[in-house]
Amino acid sequence: MLFHTWVFLAFCLVVFPVYLLVRKNNQLMNIWFLIASYTFYGWWNPWYLLLLFGTSAIDYWMVLLMERKQSTRKLWLIISLVSNFGFLGYFKYSGFITENINALLSMNLPDPSVYPNYMLSFFGAPDDWLFASVILPIGISFHTFQSMSYTIDAYFGSIQTERSFIRFLTFVSFFPQLVAGPIERAGNLLPQLQGTPTITGRQVADGLSLFLVGFFKKVALADYLAKYVDQIYGDPNSQHLTALLEAQSAPALIVATVAFGWQIYFDFSGYTDMARGIAEMMGFRLMLNFNNPYTATGLGDFWARWHISLSTWFKDYVYFPLGGNRGALWETYRNMFVTMVISGVWHGADWGFIIWGGLHAVGRCATRDLELTFFYKERLPRFVKQLAVFTFVTFTWIFFRAPRWDNASLIVERIFVTGWDMPTGKLDPNFPLLLAVLVLAVWIYQLAYTSQSPLKQMLESSVVKVGLAVCMIVYLLIIAQASSKQFIYFQF
Repeated sequence: MLFHTWVFLAFCLVVFPVYLLVRKNNQLMNIWFLIASYTFYGWWNPWYLLLLFGTSAIDYWMVLLMERKQSTRKLWLIISLVSNFGFLGYFKYSGFITENINALLSMNLPDPSVYPNYMLSFFGAPDDWLFASVILPIGISFHTFQSMSYTIDAYFGSIQTERSFIRFLTFVSFFPQLVAGPIERAGNLLPQLQGTPTITGRQVADGLSLFLVGFFKKVALADYLAKYVDQIYGDPNSQHLTALLEAQSAPALIVATVAFGWQIYFDFSGYTDMARGIAEMMGFRLMLNFNNPYTATGLGDFWARWHISLSTWFKDYVYFPLGGNRGALWETYRNMFVTMVISGVWHGADWGFIIWGGLHAVGRCATRDLELTFFYKERLPRFVKQLAVFTFVTFTWIFFRAPRWDNASLIVERIFVTGWDMPTGKLDPNFPLLLAVLVLAVWIYQLAYTSQSPLKQMLESSVVKVGLAVCMIVYLLIIAQASSKQFIYFQF
């Protein structure tokens, strides 16, 4: 069920009125949210609900056991972590691991789907119940990390144990942010689910505004950009992908790479804007997940602005436990590098994601001390730093978007070596002018908004905000085309 479809509108027309009727009874409110959230998630595939419920139930009971049996707290934490990483590892990474073991060791390990099939066959399940392959449940990394953070925080005593099983299931499955974040912490969302949300006219207006901005980002910008990006980068499943990439000119590949950088930003931040808007209209406040990342003046600044809920998750549960910056300098760099590579692995089971994470790890380590110098902070022009960060980040998107490592290396080769030697007339990237104007306008707006100039005050005025909202609505009604394209981060 996608936010920008008529099905979701019908879903909301049922969920919202009932919620308003039951919200003052906390137990009924959480039961209703749980029903709505499981309906929302099960809309894609009802079998996904078994995994969602199973991982949530394990974490709930492990925390209760931690509280009841202090001497074995670490054991219950380990069981929780092993089960979470076990499910995540099987559904997301088992195929990738099997494929690489077979290639590296010349082995012939079977597809990982055979293991549950053995069990199903043992219990007499019919053949049509057997799995043809391992299916990746939508948003598994998001709800797994959200549930797991509760267990870790409870172990270290930073949150109170949640005793209501229904409320905890609702916390893990809260439908606005279930499949693509923000990855909420128990310390923020659970207290809101424990009380009676207050809904004001200002919250409804802010929620509608956020939803409109996110809807515009997705339908008018991200999906429009996707048409061009897909035309140049090709279908990942196409047998003729290599031939297609070899036929592309360097300018076309550069423009498509820049376009993808904006596509993934509009797509992902658009989802979280809509998620936060929906929650805001119901009286819930979700954390900010994007803060104008393409205005960042350093790679550290970029990761403080991009997918903030994931960046802070890795900082709190990976970087700091490794030692953070408390040890020797080389240990700080090691911790940064490992954290960034793991971030790449989180995004997907493919060498392209690992290389993407590795490039950011190298870039972050190489620029950390530079970004702390007086010259960098005070002497280097702000726009030069922003352009340098944008260029580096955009280059790394090649490895994120290309379906395989060999495709990514071919794109890099075409851009930097052979793609400029094309017949006359082949250098035109043929990028839609209207879309170029829209993206440039968004970037200029963000640069101005994050600056200290008087222009920022003008952009924050009610007149400008209302005017922009009207323009977005008019564009969506007159120019934008209907879209049912899935969000990019659903695959993670």
